[in-house]
Amino acid sequence: MLKRNLKIISSGIISIIYLLAFLIVYSFFPFLTFSQKMISVLISDILATIVVFIFSFIFKNSSVYDPYWGVVPPIIVIYLIKLFPNGNQMRQMIILSLVLFWSIRLTVNWFRGWQGLGHKDWRYTSIEEKTGKWFWPVSFLGIHFMPTIVVFLGCLPFWYAISGTTSFNLYDVLAALFTFSAILTEWIADVQLHRFRKNNRGFTFISSGIWNYSRHPNYLGEIGFWGGLFLFVISSTSLVSFTGYWTVIGLVSMFILFKFISIPMMEKRNKTKRPGYIKYINQVPALLPRFYHGKK
Repeated sequence: MLKRNLKIISSGIISIIYLLAFLIVYSFFPFLTFSQKMISVLISDILATIVVFIFSFIFKNSSVYDPYWGVVPPIIVIYLIKLFPNGNQMRQMIILSLVLFWSIRLTVNWFRGWQGLGHKDWRYTSIEEKTGKWFWPVSFLGIHFMPTIVVFLGCLPFWYAISGTTSFNLYDVLAALFTFSAILTEWIADVQLHRFRKNNRGFTFISSGIWNYSRHPNYLGEIGFWGGLFLFVISSTSLVSFTGYWTVIGLVSMFILFKFISIPMMEKRNKTKRPGYIKYINQVPALLPRFYHGKK
């Protein structure tokens, strides 16, 4: 009961921190008069990150930043819908619904695994052990600032997708189905992992269900989600003009983050702490599913 009460109190503190960050940015935003509004969004995003980082430092816990990933995209979408009232409303509402679905899934999964302000992500603890007195500068740049920039890059397609006035079309349907499937993949992976951890204590790893086909189906779904958002650029602009196609940089950034940073960190830890994980690696691909298990 005490543990549960501490988690509720900690959740209230986190909510206050994020509300404060939002209010500060909301008050500051009118003074940003850039002709390109996404620059104003970027500066506001960085300001909010700084506010959250200050509280990470105060509580000596970089995990204060963890919910931030899922908070910002819905706010950006709502702002752009207000900015572009002449955009195709059907497309706008579908994008907003998908992003909210994704945000709820991410926040629920974070809350499910979070134990309170005394809980630190093992990755942050590992970085702190390696960096020592330089941890907080590294924390700001690597744990706070860098993910904020990556998520912002992932949100760049919103500018074209939400402002687009082209009629709702088949490409929108395909983009919506692809994005929804990616979120659903993440959700299924979360539920299966949560149930496995609840019923299997110790240093074991899940290899059943959707995890039988991909070692990181949650990351695969996350990459797919950002890829699906980029597809809306194609549906909302001319297929031959390639307008807005440069925003694929967001998807590329996401892929690099998961493929070359998140997955290697997780794999390195699992190899040392999870007996049998090396065999699992030889049988199951890291991301794209293989529907048979070959021997290597």
